[in-house]
Amino acid sequence: MLAILGLVLGVVLGVVLQPTVPDALGPYLPIAIVAALDALFGACRAWLEGVFSDRVFVVSFFSNVLIAAVIVWMGDQIGVGSQLSTGVVVVLGIRIFTNLAAIRRAVIHA
Repeated sequence: MLAILGLVLGVVLGVVLQPTVPDALGPYLPIAIVAALDALFGACRAWLEGVFSDRVFVVSFFSNVLIAAVIVWMGDQIGVGSQLSTGVVVVLGIRIFTNLAAIRRAVIHA
């Protein structure tokens, strides 16, 4: 319940305050969002399977975002940022859809 309250509060604050992202961080925001979604859907899957751990979720959330951002940053440094961004999104997208498939099987047994 506390997590849902925090999520609602965060959305409301985001809508009211309308924060801006510095131009230098702009390329990393979509990657960070996809990485965070991967951790979120992984946590939902773990909860449905009865193996959820808040520590694992927090570590997974921050490490996914950090690692994805570092990979894209390294790509920017060597001039292939967009290719590495695409690679990160594809890999995380596959993980997200795998987790969603497992969630679907757990919820509707199909």
